[in-house]
Order: sequence, then C-alpha cells, then structure tokens
Amino acid sequence: MKKLSWPVSYRWLAAGTIAMYTAVGVTIMNVVLAQTPVAAQTATADTTNIPPRRYDIPAGPMGAALDAFEQRSGVRVTLPLAGIRGLSSPGASGFYTPQQAIEQLLKDTGVVFHFTGQKAVTVEPDRVLASVDVNAHYSAVSTSMPKYTQPLTDTPQTITVVPQSVIEEQNITTLRDTLRNVAGISMAAGEGGSQGDNLTIRGFGARNDLFIDGMRDFGSYYRDPFDLEEVEVLQGPSSVTFGRGSTGGVVNQATKTPGLTKFTSGTLDLGPEQRRLTSDIDIPLPKLGAGDAFRVNIMGDNGNTPGRDEAKYRRFGVAPSLSLGLGTPTRFTFSYIHQMADDVPDYGIPWLFNGPAAVNRHNFYGFKDANFLRTYVDIGNIRAEHDFNSHFTLRNQVRYSNYVRHAQITEAKPLGTVTLATPLDSIQLSRNQLAAESTEASFDEQLDLTANFQTGGLRHTLMTGVEAGRDISDPTRLAYASMPNASLLNPNVDDPFTGYTVSVRSIVDTTANSASVYVLDTVSAGRRWDFTGGWRWDRFNTDYTQGVAPASAFNRLDTMPTWRAAVVFKPAQSGSIYFSAGTSFNPSAESLSLSSATADLPPESNRTFEGGTKWDFIRQRLSLRTAIFRTEKTNAREPDPNNPLLNVLSGNQRVDGVQVEGSGRVMKNWNLRGSYAYLDATVTSSQYYPASVGARLANVPANTFNLWNTWHLPYHFESGFGANFVSSRTASSTAPTDPVTGLVKQVPSYWVFNAMLEHPIAEHVTLQANLNNLTNRYYYDQLHPGHIVLGPGRSILIGLKFRF
Repeated sequence: MKKLSWPVSYRWLAAGTIAMYTAVGVTIMNVVLAQTPVAAQTATADTTNIPPRRYDIPAGPMGAALDAFEQRSGVRVTLPLAGIRGLSSPGASGFYTPQQAIEQLLKDTGVVFHFTGQKAVTVEPDRVLASVDVNAHYSAVSTSMPKYTQPLTDTPQTITVVPQSVIEEQNITTLRDTLRNVAGISMAAGEGGSQGDNLTIRGFGARNDLFIDGMRDFGSYYRDPFDLEEVEVLQGPSSVTFGRGSTGGVVNQATKTPGLTKFTSGTLDLGPEQRRLTSDIDIPLPKLGAGDAFRVNIMGDNGNTPGRDEAKYRRFGVAPSLSLGLGTPTRFTFSYIHQMADDVPDYGIPWLFNGPAAVNRHNFYGFKDANFLRTYVDIGNIRAEHDFNSHFTLRNQVRYSNYVRHAQITEAKPLGTVTLATPLDSIQLSRNQLAAESTEASFDEQLDLTANFQTGGLRHTLMTGVEAGRDISDPTRLAYASMPNASLLNPNVDDPFTGYTVSVRSIVDTTANSASVYVLDTVSAGRRWDFTGGWRWDRFNTDYTQGVAPASAFNRLDTMPTWRAAVVFKPAQSGSIYFSAGTSFNPSAESLSLSSATADLPPESNRTFEGGTKWDFIRQRLSLRTAIFRTEKTNAREPDPNNPLLNVLSGNQRVDGVQVEGSGRVMKNWNLRGSYAYLDATVTSSQYYPASVGARLANVPANTFNLWNTWHLPYHFESGFGANFVSSRTASSTAPTDPVTGLVKQVPSYWVFNAMLEHPIAEHVTLQANLNNLTNRYYYDQLHPGHIVLGPGRSILIGLKFRF
C-alpha cells in the first residue's frame, strides 16, 4: 500500500489546524427536528436571587438553545426525554431572568418546565396538551452540514431527510434501503470489483457523492445505518458546497453524537434469513467536565438475501464518540467508525437480448465457496467549534479514512452465438471472475467561519472557508483462466472452482490532491425576502500510474469555479417560494482513475434551474414540498468512434423533472411521509452517436414513488404500511438497443409493499415485527449493462427494542 503523505503545498493548512485546536474547536450536530408549536406552560420558581442577564440565543435546535441557556444562566437543565433536544426553539434575545429566558426558549413548542431548585430545571412535554410528536417532520437548520444556515423550509433546494424514527420503524439495515424513502433515486449495481452502494440521483450517477457529516465518504462498501441519526438527500448540483461531482445531488449521513442525557438502547432481531443485534449507549461524564459525554454504537448482523440463498453477509460495526464542552463556547467531538463485512456477493442474473433472462429467482451463477467480498472501513474524525460571540463561529473538522477491499465475484454472460431461436436450456454462460484487492485512503480538512451581521437594513449570514484533501487508491486486479461454464437455467453453485491460473491484469497507483475556497452569503431583506449567492474554486490534481504492460502514467490538473444563486419569498411564516440556479463539474479522475481516453479531457460541466415552494400546515405538524427543475450536462463524455482509446466531450444530456413530498401528522393518530418524482431524462445531442439522441439516460425511471404510514391503534399497538414504485429503466444511454432484437434494453416497473406492527411488552421493551415484500414480488432492483441484481423476496423480522 502506498504511504499517505501530505505535500508541502498543503502543510500550511495542517499547521493551521493544529494551531486552531490549541484554542478553539467544532461540534457538528445532527439535523434537528421541528415540532408541533402548541402553547407551552411554565412553572414558577424562586429565581429572584439570580439577576437578569443578556441572552443572545438564536432560533434553532432546542438542544443547542438549552445548552446555551445552561452556559449563560448557570441553571442546569434536565431532559427526561432525549427527543426534546430535536425540537425547534424560537430562541431568546434580551435581558431576562432565568425563568423569563426559558419561557422564551420554550414558547409555542408544546414543552413545559419546572424548577426543582434555584439552579436546576426540568424540561418535558406538556401532559395536559396533545402529545408532542418528536419525530413529526424536519424544518430546522441542518447543522450536520454547516454550510446550510437557514431552516429547511427557507432553503432554496430540494432536501429530504430520512429520520432515525423511520429507520427504526422500517427496521432498515442498509443505507440503500434508507434511500428508498426518497423519490428521484434509483439503485445501480456494482461495476468491476467496485461493489458497494451505487445509486443514481435525478438522472446522474452518484457513487462518489456520499458524505458523512459533510465530508466525502469515498470507499466502495455497503453502509450500515447503525450509527446514523438520519440521512439527508440534497438534490440538484451542489459543487459550490461539496466540491467535485454532485451532478444530481448528494447523500449526507448524519452520525450520532453524545448528549447530556444518559440512556441505553438497542435492538435484537431474528428472522429466517437474518440475525441482528445493536446497542446505543450515551453516558454523561460530569466528573470529567460539566459538558462532557461519551457515546458508543455497536452492531452485529448475519444473514442472507431472501430468495437468493447463496448471497450471504456478515457485518460488524462499532462507533465510539466523545464530546467535550457541550453547552460552552468551545466544543470538541472525537469520533471513530469501524465497519467490517465478509459477504458472498451477488451479481444477480444476466441480460438476454433486450431484457433480463427468464430464470428462477434462486439461480446463483457464482461459486459459493470461492466468491467473497471482504471490506474493512476505519474513519477517525475530530470536530470542533468555537463561538467568539453571537455573531462569529469558527468550525474545523479533520478526518482520516481508510478503506480496504478484497473481492472475487462472478459475472455470468451468455457464451457463444445465441439467437432468438436458441432454447433456454441449451444456453451456457461464461463465469467471468472479477477479482481485486485495494486500499483507498483519504485525509481531509475543512475550516469554516460563520458570520452573522447587518449592513443597513440587511441581515447577512455569511459562510466562508477552505478545504483540502489527499486521496490515494491502489487497486490490483487479477484474472483467472479455465473457469467452468454454467447452465442458464440450472447453474450449480457446487461446481469446483478451477481458476488456479492467476495473472495480474493491472496494478494501479493513484494520488489526488484537492484544495478549495468558498464563500456563501444569505441576505435577508426584511421578513419576506432572502437572497443567496455563493462561489467556490476547486483545484484537483491527479497522478495515475498503471504498472502492468502496457504500462502507463498520466497526470490531470483541473481548476474549476462553480456558483449558486437563489431568491426566496416568504408570503407567510409557514411557507416559502423560491428559485435557484447553480453549477457543478465532474473531472475525469473523479473516481481516482484515468486512462489515455480521459487524461486530456477537461471536466464535464453541469447546470441546474429549480423553482419550488415549501409549506408547513396544522401548526407545523405537516410539511409539503414541491419543486420543478431542469439539470443539463452540457459536455458529456462519449467514446470516439474513430479512436476507441479516446473519449470526447461531445454529448448533451438533460433531465426535466417534478418532485412532490409530504411528511408529518395528518391526524391525531396518523403519521405519513411520501414522495413522488417524475424525471424526463434524455440524451439531447451527440456528435458521434446520433442514434442515441432521445434515448433515456441509463438507470433513470420516469416515475418513482414511495409512501410510509404509521397509525397509533387502541391498546398501545402501532402499525405501519408502505409502498415503493419504480417504473421501467434502461441499461445504457449511448447503446440503448439490443443488436439482435433492435429493442431497448430495459427492465419492467415494479411495486413492493411492506408492513410493520409493534406493541410494548414492558415499561422499557417493545416487540416489533416487520414484513417486507408482502406479495413476494420478483423484481429487478439494481441495474448494470452487464448484469441485473434481483430484489429480495418476502421476509419477516421479529425483534425487541429496549431503552433504559
């Protein structure tokens, strides 16, 4: 493995990081929940001996507001229900006694307080009023991504949040399944040895657009949500905030962080195909410091894919984190994530002409004792934040990530000449072995400054910062000879693996250094108008070598500016109308790979236009979002037909779409969340492939729809029911038709239905059952031009949830 070193040109930033840590630091908290704003009731206490003080606590997350209140007043706050920290507080600004200040912080939130001593107060839901749903919907500031400074209702972009409550209700165990709750996303299969989460957002591939707490999560692996507070999907080009990529959008995984409420929770789930255990422990550390706490999440999972008995997985994860100085001007969080997996990977079934081969769902074309995918992920992070005053906050985050992968996977393809008249039982498949060993590593640094100030009658929220990173990738790919063939209809997983003749196909060594600077300003002109402008400059320098004959070496340096502009009109406090425009870029070495075909190509350029409206109804318990948009890739890469060793920027691609979302409490006992997206994604021009003009972009369904309902039933039962719909998708854009049939190579649409039922069986224990794919639908889930991964069959999982 190549040693990850830091070049001279970036050492100034590392030195600045060390200097900052001597004085200041950052806690990047999770996206918080907004809540039912019903009138709060207060309890009085003798606080007359505590003089009034000036409070400058901005509106935002309740947890942050109460932490600031503790620090300023000296009054300790106790929260019997941890979910209260996720509510939205209106803030408090002025001279107040502690009682007056906390009254302001809890106004119209459905939460009450009572002093248990002169310097101790308990905050809890008002039992007299209707119950407070701490998971109703999200409209507060996304503080896991500090560049987004406005409440989500006032943010001029489509942002969908899948909260922890939905992850728990659906008993989700993969990031992939979490994202099925978001319209406009479709799943793609792995390519080569790059198995892992691969998806398409708003018509464009997003394998490299996955983030953890606002920093890139580059590795190719299957992510487990055991350490996630929620998942945030930001749709539309976002290079001005996230750097390279993000053509269709990005996925940000907001991790769990320590809090000052002690608890122990976990799950134990059992089913015919799966056994899973998780735990989540939060421990305040008052002896270490008043604002110090430790949290650890642990996961173990073992099972196989329903209906695909040979596709197995074993996973383990642990994620400890330590926070220092919560509620003080200077805060630190140290965190670490380790996840390992030992899977028998599934490349599904082959294409046959223009559609999936008509074979049994259980057909597995690999070798059950020879195929494997072993991944080891280690991510260490330091986050810090320092509030100089109510106007300036400095944040810093440093991360080292290491991803190790060992893979040997079988991809089956029809062998010889197959015609429409060939009987299926006579078709033989080659068993191509995709074998690789690789290590990817990243060192990333983010330094951000937030400033709140006024110029005349205009209120500014300014974000500016610098970022730098160093990424390496060193995959070695192997080739096996003399593999036994497989029958299309009756493959034998017990066939002996005979690929003992091994050769090295390639040994790659890639190093990429990146640096960027950005500025974003949101200007509020009164209560009704917000104007946002942003600009970013990125430098991305890649060195690539391939050591196996024919050996090659390439360097590619790209410098690209991107911009974003938006206007928001707020006709009422609970609603907004917006229009935004922005750009993004995709460098040739985006996935840390170059070739003679791409080394001389400048980045692909993208632009988007989006208009929409966002509204909160029924006292902010129900949120509705609608957007209409256009995204264009103005210079898509295409193979040069006159020289197969070259790519050219000669294509144009366009996605026009509409998206509608709703979430929250429809009635007292009925919660709902759902979304629908229509995408018209086509090739609009092509210099060398005119026949592809008008073809749909690969893996982009025209319609996607999801729905999840929960009902509170008598006798403390709670039920859930959901549906997912994905319309037909094609496998390729430039070669959309099969050469034999002349028809478009695509898979049909599908519906999948899921259900849940839970009931408390003790004070701290709940029994939950989840039934997935109720109709046992045979459907095609993840697409690749060379193979198709089937969706799982019907399954049931019964488990216990506990919290003390």
